[in-house]
Amino acid sequence: MPITRDPDYQLLQGVWEQIALEDNGVPNPVDDAHSAPGALTTISGDQFEVLTVNGEVLLAGQFFLDSRTLPKSITWIDSIGEDAGKRLPASYRLEGDEFVFIAADEGMPRPIIFNTGPGQTMRTFVRRA
Repeated sequence: MPITRDPDYQLLQGVWEQIALEDNGVPNPVDDAHSAPGALTTISGDQFEVLTVNGEVLLAGQFFLDSRTLPKSITWIDSIGEDAGKRLPASYRLEGDEFVFIAADEGMPRPIIFNTGPGQTMRTFVRRA
């Protein structure tokens, strides 16, 4: 089965709100350029966009996933910001209306434990309308 036909692509479609963040081992850090109170992440096809409540784009890009790996794997490629063009290896969990991923900096191994260390970020989302 080609990766682009992975059933998790369809399950991820829609609007998500971030409810938790852990960065470099620090839960819910105050400084985060890619999220803001009330910001929503929209996933459409293999594209994503993070918008503030005022419509400001915080982040956008593309992703590739494979739900056959253990843990499930996803690679983020931001189109704007400091990581633009970089391939950020990540793992994810998708259970009902909750989506969690842990990503590493480019060049690092794909994280397999959902607990951050240096160079890693974990975000938790819930589905919105």
